[in-house]
Amino acid sequence: MEMFTPFTLHTTRLTLRFVEPGDAAALFRIMSVEAAMRYFSSTPWRELSQAVDNIEQTLKGYRDRTALRLAMVPRDGEHVGQVIGTVTLYAFDLRNKRCEIGYILGQPHWGRRYTQEALRAVIDYAFETLQLRRLEADIHPDNIASERLLQSLHFQREGHLRQRWYVGDEVSDSIIYGLLQQDWQAAIHPAQ
Repeated sequence: MEMFTPFTLHTTRLTLRFVEPGDAAALFRIMSVEAAMRYFSSTPWRELSQAVDNIEQTLKGYRDRTALRLAMVPRDGEHVGQVIGTVTLYAFDLRNKRCEIGYILGQPHWGRRYTQEALRAVIDYAFETLQLRRLEADIHPDNIASERLLQSLHFQREGHLRQRWYVGDEVSDSIIYGLLQQDWQAAIHPAQ
């Protein structure tokens, strides 16, 4: 499985590519906004060095084969060529053919369905190319937009974990969503 050899995925409006060291400023712009980080278990970034460190961890994830993070880059429009968000496959369990999926989109791009478009391509890649059987996502219980996004992509709500994360200074629950390869295939190729 060559999942950590650099590649790109293309959708109608986006190129999805490996995160690179030159993306630090763009990631800082995304992850330093309180509204974008509202439901994350880490606080908004305050220094560009946090983005540099995060990219170093991303590159380590590629080398160690533990995480696969793709930058969302518009193919046209006023933000062409700029990183506007990321999608990450992580916590790989290759024996059991599963991993977790996470995502973030810069606040100026909310409401345009970029994340849905990117996730469709990454889900296809995970199930078709990587031959995974299952994807999992965990979200904050109050993150209604993320819940709707996952449901639109045929993820099923599978559980509620109490007091799982600190979000800011508060202990937070987590809602677990799962998507099986067979359910994805049935949804995108329904029987006629």
